[in-house]
Amino acid sequence: MSPFSLFQKRILLNYIIGSMIAVFGVGSVFIFHTLSLSSSEMLYLLFIMIVSGMIMLASEFLMYSKHIKPVKSIYQSNSPTMEELEHAFLTAHRFPLLTVKRILGPHLFGLSLPASILSVILIASGILNLPYYYIGLAWGGAILIAVMHALIEFFLTYRSAQDIIQDISKKALRLNSSPLTIEGKYHLSIQRKLLVSALFTSVFPVLLFILAAQIRLTESNTTTLSSYWNWASLIVLVIFGLSLCGSILLYKSIEEPIQSLQTRFENVYMGDLKQMENTYSDEFAYLVSGFNHMVSGIQDRDERNEQLLESFFTVFAATLDARDAYTAGHSKRVAEYSIKIANEAGLPNEEVDLLRKSALLHDIGKIGVRDNVLLKDGKLTDEEFELIKQHPVMGANILEQVDLPEELQPLLPGVKYHHERFDGKGYPEGLSGYDIPKFGRLMAVADAFDAMTSDRPYRKGMPFEKALSIIEDGKGSQWDPYYAELFLRIMRREETEAVSSYSQVP
Repeated sequence: MSPFSLFQKRILLNYIIGSMIAVFGVGSVFIFHTLSLSSSEMLYLLFIMIVSGMIMLASEFLMYSKHIKPVKSIYQSNSPTMEELEHAFLTAHRFPLLTVKRILGPHLFGLSLPASILSVILIASGILNLPYYYIGLAWGGAILIAVMHALIEFFLTYRSAQDIIQDISKKALRLNSSPLTIEGKYHLSIQRKLLVSALFTSVFPVLLFILAAQIRLTESNTTTLSSYWNWASLIVLVIFGLSLCGSILLYKSIEEPIQSLQTRFENVYMGDLKQMENTYSDEFAYLVSGFNHMVSGIQDRDERNEQLLESFFTVFAATLDARDAYTAGHSKRVAEYSIKIANEAGLPNEEVDLLRKSALLHDIGKIGVRDNVLLKDGKLTDEEFELIKQHPVMGANILEQVDLPEELQPLLPGVKYHHERFDGKGYPEGLSGYDIPKFGRLMAVADAFDAMTSDRPYRKGMPFEKALSIIEDGKGSQWDPYYAELFLRIMRREETEAVSSYSQVP
């Protein structure tokens, strides 16, 4: 069901609920339980109510058709203009207030006026045995019931309009890439809603009871005390139920936006920086707007921090590579190979990003190795190799001293354990198998392949095929067989694609 059809269905349901409570519920109780009527007079009054009710319904339908037209037009059109969307958006915000007008006008002039005319005719012709001033009292009761009905409909429509407002806003966003706003165009303050609702909810029961008591006492001069209290109890019960309904609707209209804001603040605390749809036209609209500005500011700050963090990783990697011309770009290539393996393994994007950062910094500990050892042309002595083997621990210590935030702590295992071997013969701790953290096992493959295929002062880098053959032989001993196999699959696939592309060149 489309949002517009669902909205109309809810409006109809709201009207039925409001009418049953206010008009047929309260009105019928007051007519048939307050007046002393014969069976024929009850039938005539029922006839008057049916005729007047039909006139009221026809009047309300005409007003509803006029009010809903701007909203209806954008759902009937395949390509509504921005002006039409703005008009529909404003109308949807105003619809609760338009509903009040739609209820009050037809109730007073479509129901009460025809009912008064028909009653006067029937009283004048002697069919109804009622004093004429009862018509004036009936007008007073009709006004009270109409206002209560309008109040109930206002709050029910206010809740129903939220979804259609969101949908119109999404349509405008797709068309214009900027959200619609109600600020400066329409504002219905909470102060007015509370004042009118509280005033009428407190005064309505008293006035309605006074009105009913006046008629009842006039009708039944001989009423016994027990019968009076039986009647009064019923009237008070009906009035109490109606007032309670109005109070609950008023409370809900305030509670829901507060709960929505509270939920969104909790989401922000958990890291979900999603803005709210601003579907309100009262003071809550300013609160939601302020919330969205806050979220936008947090997003901008996070983007700047992310850029600074990226610069931090890039500068560190470049600084390290700059120390040794023969290993320039090594950290970046290891990061690229690691990302390929991670994507092939189906790791989530957040984990892939952490892996990339860890790979960029995996050799940061070499900053602590002396140049005469790190840049030595010939073969390293055992003592010098022991110094080199300390660089993973040095790197982890450096990053721990930086005091990385909690979300970046997963970088450390990749830096510290990328030289561990699957068979337990690696360093710095001699871990084996799946005791080696995931980043360490994965990056070990990428680091070894780039080390084998890169030129060094004392040797030339070996061909890709030979390096891949060594990784094939080392699956399960030096490297994690799963990540090694994924890397071999990636490289062979890329080689096949390259050969295929080359063969297609004329």
